[in-house]
Amino acid sequence: MFDLKDLYQEIIVDHNRAPRNFREILDADIKAEGYNPLCGDKLTVYLKLDGDVISDVSFQGEGCAISVASASLMTDQLKGKTEAEAEKIFETFHELVTDRESEIDLEKVGKLGALAGVREFPARVKCATLCWHTLNSALEDHDQGKDSHETISTE
Repeated sequence: MFDLKDLYQEIIVDHNRAPRNFREILDADIKAEGYNPLCGDKLTVYLKLDGDVISDVSFQGEGCAISVASASLMTDQLKGKTEAEAEKIFETFHELVTDRESEIDLEKVGKLGALAGVREFPARVKCATLCWHTLNSALEDHDQGKDSHETISTE
């Protein structure tokens, strides 16, 4: 019998073992570091923009399987999206992993749905959202003309 939880677990394991877009973008327009001092997850997110379109996005760093898989899934999801689309995806993802009452259509979020289970483990939510908060803060700072080469800490 097909078990959705098994499929989601396989997606997380796959993205942790072979993370997509795990590299530095040397000529990045935006570079931001994220750090979770509670568990030690640390990553750097790189973005290359073409106007308001994310033409390339990548990350480097280390963390638990959920943190790495989330960053890998995020980069796959956001490449080619506008900043406005990225913001909507961030909001949907954040609701998916934090709101236990949420009725988000998992087909609508694609592979990101693999991380929906973390909402049952509040201590792991920060692992799944570190890269997203880092990217979101960097985009907001960039839009306001602030230096995007900063460290975002999620405590």
